Amino acid sequence: MSLIDTIKSDLVAAMKAGDDTRKTTLRAIITAAKTAETAEGADGPLGDEAVEKLIATEVKQRTEAAEIYEEAGDNDRASVEIAERAILQEYLPEPLSDSDLEAMVGEVIAAGGYSTKKDMGAAIKDVMAKAQGRADGKRISQLVNGFLS
Repeated sequence: MSLIDTIKSDLVAAMKAGDDTRKTTLRAIITAAKTAETAEGADGPLGDEAVEKLIATEVKQRTEAAEIYEEAGDNDRASVEIAERAILQEYLPEPLSDSDLEAMVGEVIAAGGYSTKKDMGAAIKDVMAKAQGRADGKRISQLVNGFLS
């Protein structure tokens, strides 16, 4: 069963259970996937990797929105964003631990021969490709910067 099929199945379960937050969140992902399919002119549904990228984007948006709401003192809206983010994260692969990510960054830098700040962009790109969405880009950037300093 593909990831989008799992999400659709979970949407039906959320509708039956009356879980409005889960229902709204899952509908948003399904809509985003359909929009992406149309934009790309795909013949069929998106693959799991593309859906995971969409979900990761949605998680990032929810995180940023929650931070903005918290700064503005609107904790009710922040808690909604945090709840939606938690639902979305259920559909992403398990994130890399800090030690695993550090080891991966070290391996990529050594294998690519990166040694100066000029190499930072290429190193980040290579680490992002190897991490396959299992690590935050900001954290990767910080680690690469630390290794190249």
